[in-house]
Amino acid sequence: MSWASSSNSRAIMRANRGRDTKPELAVRRLLHARGLRYRVDARPLEQLNRRADIVFRREMVAIFIDGCYWHGCLTHHTVSKSNAAYWSTKVSDNRNRDADTNLRLVQAGWTIFRAWEHEDVQAVAESIEDIVRHRRIDPTAAPITRLGS
Repeated sequence: MSWASSSNSRAIMRANRGRDTKPELAVRRLLHARGLRYRVDARPLEQLNRRADIVFRREMVAIFIDGCYWHGCLTHHTVSKSNAAYWSTKVSDNRNRDADTNLRLVQAGWTIFRAWEHEDVQAVAESIEDIVRHRRIDPTAAPITRLGS
């Protein structure tokens, strides 16, 4: 049995972007306008097959802009009406993988910043800029982990 409940739903779900989403692009535009340069859709750790939406390698800062549906936002996540068991497991697996990614990156000395797609992009960009500039001033500072609001 397919994960899609219909061919129409399969087409819609396959069209979802893995990168360059509207929230990501909005945050990236603001960061670029602030003079920050970064990698897009990159592995913070080469040996770990996980990608961050925005990566500042030198400063060791990994940014994730998480979709409310795919990552189970407590405020906006909706439960699927069709194929509910599959999607519930999928979102749960995503959340577990996110937590594992956070742990591995922090253990390697990285700063993690996770924002939800619904957050104010100006505030997100400002927070990211503060973290990056702080890491440039003091690269030995303890990693800061900010996990969505």
